[in-house]
Amino acid sequence: MFYRPNIDDHGLPHNPFKAIVSPRPIGWISTLNKDGIANLAPYSFFNGIQDVPPMVMFSVSGAKAGSDDLKDSLVNIQDTKEFCVNIVSDALKNAMNITSEHYPHGIDEFEQAGLEKGVPQVIKAPFVATSPAVFECTLHDIIPLPGNGHMILGQVVCVHIQDEHLKNGILDVTSYAPLARLGYRDYTSVHDVFSLNRPEQA
Repeated sequence: MFYRPNIDDHGLPHNPFKAIVSPRPIGWISTLNKDGIANLAPYSFFNGIQDVPPMVMFSVSGAKAGSDDLKDSLVNIQDTKEFCVNIVSDALKNAMNITSEHYPHGIDEFEQAGLEKGVPQVIKAPFVATSPAVFECTLHDIIPLPGNGHMILGQVVCVHIQDEHLKNGILDVTSYAPLARLGYRDYTSVHDVFSLNRPEQA
């Protein structure tokens, strides 16, 4: 089959786009609003985009459910110019899911999910203390996207890694099984890892 988005009806029960672009790492984004209230929300259109200097991106699509208001993560980053990316382990999946609910403005999702706040070293926004790895980020740019989305680019200014996940100086992702989003309501987590050498490295 094939179809042209925004022109053709794909004819399937659900849009397959997100299922095709998978697995997608989850950026669990924590911010502070202007009044110092924390916000925490997961975004699956997230990734690292370069390593020197380290930079990340995530995109925010649409408005808060039932209103025309921009999502809190976007508003807070516009106001404060900073955010944290919390990596979601398999053990944190239920807490992450709680924070995906559309809460009213001013509700602290850390409290809703029973999560302890970690103390940042460089910025002011707190992070999930039990996250296996965290990036403290400053805003680089916000790019409006077609439709009503925004792509947020951030520069990583501090990296936190839980020591228990470092094995002989290497980050062992299987020790915390990072969560990733598939299509529809499906998720996966990383348990199996293999290595490949480039042909010139063989």
